[in-house]
Amino acid sequence: MEKHKCGWCIGDDLYEAYHDLEWGVPVKDDPSLFEFLILETFQAGLSWITVLKKRENFRKALDQFDYKIIAQYKQPKIDSLLQDTGIIRNKLKVNATVSNAKAFMLVQEEFGSFGKYIWSFVNDTSIKNKFTNYKDAPGKTELSDEISKDLKKRGFKFVGSTVVYAFMQATGMVNDHEINCFRYDEV
Repeated sequence: MEKHKCGWCIGDDLYEAYHDLEWGVPVKDDPSLFEFLILETFQAGLSWITVLKKRENFRKALDQFDYKIIAQYKQPKIDSLLQDTGIIRNKLKVNATVSNAKAFMLVQEEFGSFGKYIWSFVNDTSIKNKFTNYKDAPGKTELSDEISKDLKKRGFKFVGSTVVYAFMQATGMVNDHEINCFRYDEV
């Protein structure tokens, strides 16, 4: 018997693998959190599957999402990224990636890690929602509004409330798996 999955991922092998293995799993290590943050910022205004299909290209183009390297990018590297057809070539988002890497490291300096900072918003515990249909999950919440505002105050770009909420879902800060999904209790 096939396991029930959240409706949003059905029908695409890449989407289903992401759903089954990553989405909603609590992530607290800084390198992984940075990768999700950058991918979510590139997703702004696009579908997640678009970003997911380009994820490996992003890893290669962005030095495996190494924020220490990205923070040092100069204009020639930025220009080469804008010519890279394997990624999303949005000038504002590419530039935001560099500034977000710098802001990320400032948060690390202040809090000891980005993970400590971001997870403090949920008292280091995943929020477990109870949706029977993924369409009932919100696009943003008061908490994502608060986090978005704080990130922007710290110099982050492309971190509107909707992007932040998607980041929270992806990194397990919030569990929005449908209650009858096999992953609901696993994550």
